[in-house]
Amino acid sequence: MAASRCAMLLLMLVPLVSAASVLESHTTECEYFNAHWQKYNTSRSGTEGCEGDKRKHCFASWTNNSGSVELVRKGCWLDDFNCYNRGECTETKETPSVFFCCCEGNFCNKKFNHMPVIQPATTGPVAVSSRPSAFNTAVYSFIPILAVSLVALLVFWVYRQRKVPYAQVEAPSEEESNGASSPPLAELKPIQLLEVKAMGHFGSVWKARLLGDLVAVKIFTVKERRSWENEIDIFKTAGVAHENLLHFIAAEKRVSGLDTEYWLITTFHEKGSLAEYLKGNVLSWRELCHVAETMARGLAYLHEDIVSPKGELIKPAIAHRDIKSRNILLKGDLTACIADFGLAVKFAPGKPAGDTHGQVGTLRYMAPEILEGAIHFQRDSFLRIDVYALGLVLWELAWRCTVIEERVGEFSLPFEEELGKHLSLEEMQDLVVQKRVRPTMKDCWRKHPGMSLLCETMEECWDHEAEARLSAGCVEERVQTMRRISSSSGNNNNNAGSIGPVDDGTAVLAMAITSLANGHLAAERLQI
Repeated sequence: MAASRCAMLLLMLVPLVSAASVLESHTTECEYFNAHWQKYNTSRSGTEGCEGDKRKHCFASWTNNSGSVELVRKGCWLDDFNCYNRGECTETKETPSVFFCCCEGNFCNKKFNHMPVIQPATTGPVAVSSRPSAFNTAVYSFIPILAVSLVALLVFWVYRQRKVPYAQVEAPSEEESNGASSPPLAELKPIQLLEVKAMGHFGSVWKARLLGDLVAVKIFTVKERRSWENEIDIFKTAGVAHENLLHFIAAEKRVSGLDTEYWLITTFHEKGSLAEYLKGNVLSWRELCHVAETMARGLAYLHEDIVSPKGELIKPAIAHRDIKSRNILLKGDLTACIADFGLAVKFAPGKPAGDTHGQVGTLRYMAPEILEGAIHFQRDSFLRIDVYALGLVLWELAWRCTVIEERVGEFSLPFEEELGKHLSLEEMQDLVVQKRVRPTMKDCWRKHPGMSLLCETMEECWDHEAEARLSAGCVEERVQTMRRISSSSGNNNNNAGSIGPVDDGTAVLAMAITSLANGHLAAERLQI
């Protein structure tokens, strides 16, 4: 009996091998189409070869406006469990904004269709027609084989399910939220992760593709879920959109097996963060002014509360609380935009900040009042902390500027010369609070009229007394002034972007203009 059972089991395993081999159709070629072929300098249509060691599929995306179907993209698609074992390219969602389907098999995306899945209502008993006895006998004979095959298929599917990079969205439960309401989430977007651009305690930042466009995807771990929610809250605040603040696209919660990730999708900027750019590049005077001005403009807009003539709040003041060169992104023309609002806090006029802890942010950029634990939880206190950090970022720009020296030093973080790359709270307290040390300024910087004003601006940003610091708006005006001063002083050389040491007459004129500018702008400092 045992021998016969083993023989029967071996016979049952034969169809399993063949069934498993059918599961994964090999896709090597797909029909290609790109409606934006001129923008990306590619062909409009043709055949695309699918490359890579992962499982591959074909896809198609299109729009349907009142019955007018417009094809957007066709081509190869990377490993996605939603495409497994689909021989036809069919969109099953009822009314998506962009129709999308994927399938397996060469050129399976040549035809695509829309068949929304609707649960049919049963109206009565289903009649079962009689079959010949020989047919019934054959069916009953294959039931054991079919049952074992289904079990094997289920095990295989669960195994692949745990490995897939994309899965369905699930709204956070009340237990997860601890009573707090989570931001509403839209349906998942067809995003392909391409390359890791940055790693941090929060998770990772990816360069990704959303249909035909590059986007940035910031993936938060479960522990950083609050930061993800806070960023969404800031991005969705009325009136917060600005050219010098990172542009928000969408937010998603992705579940894959037992793993959960929180995705934040934003505009992608190829040049990356200011810190990364300065490591491999130097700045001309004109470039320094442009980065500094747009960075200060973004922070000034973030700090501003906008009220309508009727007294209605259009946009509240927002403190960033983690200003640093890694959180400043650069567009293609070196225009700065501020990113990472995981610690940001909003302030409504006349209302307290609430239970907001002041000792947050990056240790290297912490203001002295935070380091000594004497921060007052008021709106202006948080804004002045941002300005302190802004002064340190301005110093990083000056350190890599070639306006005085053609060969400048390697990129350096604030206080790296004094404390190295790894520092402690006690060291920062001793250096910044007790000794009141600030980053070193080179003597030659004072010989350039614009750099001289930049030095004064930095000193007034990181003043030990918070009340004496400039506002972000005042910093923006200072940069505009120093750009004009340098342009006037550089007309004799016809080179406003690179100005050498000035003679005595030019220096006197520059000092006079600088003094007038200081007198005009001093009245615009942040007041309590």
